[in-house]
This record gives sequence, structure tokens and C-alpha cells, in this order.
Amino acid sequence: MTVQTEMATTSNVLHVHVSGKLTKEDYAQFVPRIEAIIRDHGAVRILFDMHDFHGWNMAAMWEDMKFGFRHFNDIERIAMVGEKAWEHGMAAFCKPFTKAKVRYFDRSEEQAAIAWVEAD
Repeated sequence: MTVQTEMATTSNVLHVHVSGKLTKEDYAQFVPRIEAIIRDHGAVRILFDMHDFHGWNMAAMWEDMKFGFRHFNDIERIAMVGEKAWEHGMAAFCKPFTKAKVRYFDRSEEQAAIAWVEAD
């Protein structure tokens, strides 16, 4: 699994680039970055960029659920950029677990996703 996090141009936006299958260890890497943004800015916006993404293992799914419950109100927007039909469905699946606005963007719309997640 490859997970990279990088700060975007605005201070409350985190870009998370993933490929392969997410693991519990991956959550240990990027959750502290998200929580730091929440501490510093009150809310976070996330660009979740999936390339050759294969989902989560069970331990990572549990970490994701815990994170979602803990930060239900702390995420403003989630832009999901992907390349597979099931990833589009994943955006709809996520909506009940967060107050965030969630949108899926095809890989060809990556710049639109960045603009949307960073827009006022």
C-alpha cells in the first residue's frame, strides 16, 4: 500500500493519495495529520485521491469506522478522485457517516476536485 499525505495550498485541506489496499498502519500515518488540522482549524477538507486502489483490509475498515464516529462533525468536504465504478459508489456509501459534503470525481476531473475541495 502506498499512502502519501501532503498539505494543499489552503491550511485546512489535506490531500491523501492512496493505491493498493489500505491497512491499519496507513491510518496511523494519515489520521494524526487530519487530527492536527482539526485542532488547528476546527474543520478539515480532504482530497482522497485513489489510483489503482483496492479498498481496505478488515483492520483498516475498523480504523475508518472509529475515525468516522470520532470526527463526524469535523470534516467539511471530501472530494474522492478515482477511476473505477465501485469507487463512485463508495462516495454515496460514505455520506451517512459524516456531515461533510462528499463528491466523487473521475480521474479526468482531478483539477475540478481540487478546486471544489478548496473553494469557499
